[in-house]
Amino acid sequence: MNKTQAQAKRAGLQRRKRRVRGKVFGTAERPRLAVHRTNANIYAQIINDVDGTTLCSASTLSPEFRATGKIGSNKEAAEFVGELVGKRALEKGITAVTFDRGGHIYHGRVKALADGARNAGLKF
Repeated sequence: MNKTQAQAKRAGLQRRKRRVRGKVFGTAERPRLAVHRTNANIYAQIINDVDGTTLCSASTLSPEFRATGKIGSNKEAAEFVGELVGKRALEKGITAVTFDRGGHIYHGRVKALADGARNAGLKF
């Protein structure tokens, strides 16, 4: 992949991300579960967009995940991160969220993270 192809791919992701964010908004009653995916790791945050605050987060870089000894770039890791962010949200009293896939297709690791969060008890 040359430089212009990489720039076009990144621009497409930003365009899709902006389109999704135009429709998804997190409130105090129903915050936004935002997913960020890289080739090596996956990150999830629960965000109240009214206040602009992150209520809780989890990633494959968190100590709980690192203690398992797994790698951070597969579906099992994404599901673990989803369960982790779901448990942290329930501890803070958050039961329902809106899902922000961050411009990525709802497939693979993004879907696995969502399934893990649902297994932990989050509703979306």
